[in-house]
Amino acid sequence: MKAVINNTFQIDLSKPIDISLPLSNTDANPIAWYIEKPEIKPVKFGDWVGKVSEGSSTNFNNIFFNPHGHGTHTECLGHITKEFYSINQCLQQFFFTAELISIEPKMTGLDLIITKDQVVAALNSKTPEAIVIRTLPNQTDKKHKNYSHTNPPYLAEEAAIFIRENGIKHLLIDLPSVDREEDEGRLLAHKAFWNVKNVDNLNTDARLDSTITEMIFVNDEIQDGSYILNIQIASFENDASPSKPVLYRIEH
Repeated sequence: MKAVINNTFQIDLSKPIDISLPLSNTDANPIAWYIEKPEIKPVKFGDWVGKVSEGSSTNFNNIFFNPHGHGTHTECLGHITKEFYSINQCLQQFFFTAELISIEPKMTGLDLIITKDQVVAALNSKTPEAIVIRTLPNQTDKKHKNYSHTNPPYLAEEAAIFIRENGIKHLLIDLPSVDREEDEGRLLAHKAFWNVKNVDNLNTDARLDSTITEMIFVNDEIQDGSYILNIQIASFENDASPSKPVLYRIEH
């Protein structure tokens, strides 16, 4: 099935490229921020268990998870503000032009950092609506890694400012955060990207309609370049939701 986006780009909807990580209650589930793996287990009422293999007519599970620490998720600026903002209200469009770029973070002191110069070079003057950053080396352990206490790579504040100033509204990355794991709560890249100057009293030019998606995974066979991006979320009234970002190759 073919679709035309904005009367300009044609994509084949039968050929999605899923760059999300699934959520499971196994040790294969990626984890960040010092929490345990998700829980998925059947409801119990006395002797009744919501599981077909144990006699129920249906499987009826409760799921306990944290969107920020248990896999691919999309968040809005409500993640860092005193006032409540919901991803379900902030994300109102779901298809975007996107540029996939691959960057090997630079060692700076004890940290691996994605710099502004690297992002500038990789974008090569392109100004898509979304940017998808694949970090190198692109090891498959990203799919199930426990990132807690590992000081993963992160995005420099200057790089986040550059992305914002170029009008890119959606930032996707294969790391647990765009910011340093332990940064004393500064959250410089988050604040720079959303243009949040004061978390207590939101400035009028803060970017309510922009999102950050973290903990994606982009296979090596997917080439850098231009795509159409579809960001799918669950309708949670929360600052973040588990998400399924999907790329489509542009057909000319």
